[in-house]
Amino acid sequence: MIPRRLRAPEPGWSVDTEVVVVGSGIAGLVTALAVAERLPGAGRVLLVTKALLEAGSTRWAQGGIAAALAPGDSPEQHLADTLTAGVGLCDETAVRALVTEGPDAVRRLIDRGACFDREDDGTLALTREGGHRRRRIAHAGGDATGAEISRALLAARKQAGIEAIEHALVLDLLRDETGRAAGVTLHVMGEGRRDGVGAVRARAVVLATGGLGQVFSATTNPEVSTGDGVALALRAGAAVTDLEFVQFHPTVLWLGPDAGGQQPLISEAVRGEGAHLIDARGERFMLGRHELAELAPRDVVAKGIMSRMRELGTSHVFLDGRHLGAATWERRFPTILATCRDHGIDPVTEPIPVVPAAHYASGGVRTDAWGRTSVPGLYACGEVACTGVHGANRLASNSLLEGLVFGERIAAAIAGDLDAAPPAGRIGGADEPGGLLDPQVRGRVQRVMTAHVGVLRNAEGLRAAERELAALGERTSREPCLEAWEATNVHTVATAITAAARRRTETRGSHWREDHPDRDDAAWLGHLVTRSVGGRLTTEYEPLR
Repeated sequence: MIPRRLRAPEPGWSVDTEVVVVGSGIAGLVTALAVAERLPGAGRVLLVTKALLEAGSTRWAQGGIAAALAPGDSPEQHLADTLTAGVGLCDETAVRALVTEGPDAVRRLIDRGACFDREDDGTLALTREGGHRRRRIAHAGGDATGAEISRALLAARKQAGIEAIEHALVLDLLRDETGRAAGVTLHVMGEGRRDGVGAVRARAVVLATGGLGQVFSATTNPEVSTGDGVALALRAGAAVTDLEFVQFHPTVLWLGPDAGGQQPLISEAVRGEGAHLIDARGERFMLGRHELAELAPRDVVAKGIMSRMRELGTSHVFLDGRHLGAATWERRFPTILATCRDHGIDPVTEPIPVVPAAHYASGGVRTDAWGRTSVPGLYACGEVACTGVHGANRLASNSLLEGLVFGERIAAAIAGDLDAAPPAGRIGGADEPGGLLDPQVRGRVQRVMTAHVGVLRNAEGLRAAERELAALGERTSREPCLEAWEATNVHTVATAITAAARRRTETRGSHWREDHPDRDDAAWLGHLVTRSVGGRLTTEYEPLR
């Protein structure tokens, strides 16, 4: 069972707007800017974010943004690489929208002020990452692409005069008497009239809340990535799909056996520039495992690393970029170089110890090709959404592009939907008590998920995870606070991921079942869709049409 809503005080303040966008990463900012352009006028769009506007996952993105921008490349080639990485489960319509609209979306991002790295002749500098057969990754500041995109979009937001509320944790969806989304409740740690629990009443709600990496003990995700949007959507009865496909980034800096929380990422672009994976004996173990070796899709590389660690009984492998030279490290990867040196490792003279860690959710709140969810008036964009672009495994650097393309698509959909929608009805009151878990549950959930629902999965471990999660779900609290709300969201999302992972008895993409090591198209060429029915999660299989 999961709560039908979060226990919280009654809203003590309220604000009205046409559209509320929850999240200030690339997906949220692009959506808010595009909505403001389509619905001009003060106060028609409001941006709310859990921490500071510049917090979240976008600013941590190192490698770049993928698009067919180079001579000789094409959307069709980008499409083919994306479908290959998705292992049969991509929605080709959504992927085609991504790759055909992507190049112009990147150009519009540049027009908004984003400064990407250039070659001496002024053309965009493009690199290559895992799963891409062309150099099509645009980057900024060497390995600080996300930070530059965030800077440019935040400046554009300020110039556009879009109001924002920071330190606002989204709690639950408001709905009118017809069942249509009518806003959200928030807890704001602020001052004056917007402090504590309040309500934003709106005719359209866009979830752009980012990822769920904090469901696991070790992740590349920031502290705020506790799956809040997915948990809210489940409580609201929205369909959530493909949750079993959690991508583990192959190369995260290994900081020791007890390291937890957000871990430093070593971008795939380092391998794109020629660094090699080696084991404790100095052997390049990805050769022969895949034709692209270290540049195979991420699931292949993560599995290769875990297999070699198991074979040798080691806790990590190494990324060897010594042959790149000091000049390349300083020019292309200044952030990674500084991070490694801060931890006592010099990539110029020694291999970097790396290990896979939770990185990206390919699944999420199910949407159509225009970001609409199964709840009228509720939209989802970015990592919280499942547009069908990623299938069973996201192709490297498609995530930033997804936020660009689908943020603009959602704005177009909202402009049309609001014209056709009936006037907002009376907001319905809660007809059931809210639930809440003990804040201490969070750490235990993370350990359970890492132990049993991580890179390697099997029936015994998944059953153990279900039992432990069910027991943790009985540890309730009556004291609403940030820690309890986050713990409840983490537990809800973990329960849904585990149920889907146990149900899918095959290995596909980033879902690796040791007890079912083969891909099974006859039984599993389809999606697992999770919903909450009366507070009980149900997971149903839907074959591809």
